[in-house]
Amino acid sequence: MDTDIEKLQELIDSSEKIVFFGGAGVSTESGIPDFRSVDGLYNQKYKYPPETMLSHSFYVGHKEEFFEFYRDKLLLKVVGTDEVEKAMPNAAHEFLAKLEEAGKLTAVVTQNIDGLRQAAGSKRVYELHGSVLRNFCQRCGKNYGADEIFKMKGVPKCDCGGDIKPDVVLYEEGLDNDIMNGAVRAIREADMLIIGGTSLVVYPAAGLVDYYRGNKLVLVNRDATARDSVADYVIHGSIGEIFSRLHV
Repeated sequence: MDTDIEKLQELIDSSEKIVFFGGAGVSTESGIPDFRSVDGLYNQKYKYPPETMLSHSFYVGHKEEFFEFYRDKLLLKVVGTDEVEKAMPNAAHEFLAKLEEAGKLTAVVTQNIDGLRQAAGSKRVYELHGSVLRNFCQRCGKNYGADEIFKMKGVPKCDCGGDIKPDVVLYEEGLDNDIMNGAVRAIREADMLIIGGTSLVVYPAAGLVDYYRGNKLVLVNRDATARDSVADYVIHGSIGEIFSRLHV
């Protein structure tokens, strides 16, 4: 592992336009549940599969059950309660923010919806799947924070009477074109692309890797991915632990 850390540090030191592309594994070390691990949401028991409950059609047809799941599994750790500790940025989030502040990281592209990158101080973040921190009235467009939605009962209603929808890309919905274009541009212009905490199986997000044109493609993940063979360097392990040993 020491050799891996040293090599990663060398690659970072020699780069000026780094982009980090991350997924759920970056936030699991902050206590945010993922989907596909052994104890992830897909392996828990619900009346409906999580993928169904987080679909556009389920949101439209079963709003009460959608928001029960949304509050319990997507908002609880982000908001925190007296019984449940609020998720905080970990060493990976903090290192990325420092790297950006130093002018070496040009963008973070994330599949996560928990806002922990911004909480750590990252400024240029492309949230491919939106954020639970933003919720909007479908009638008048008024914005509501995660805390407000968490405290409401049943289907959250705006002051105007309209239904409030999370600013999250649900299954069956398309990604935001402006965000996708920004992420593509950042990755295409990068001289180093670090991919961390993602299984690279969710498309179209996983396809962004193909826009990288450089020769410093680094994969940092707990488990092997289908893209390990095309990476220039692969490190398997805890991304928080690995990043905590790096310096700017």
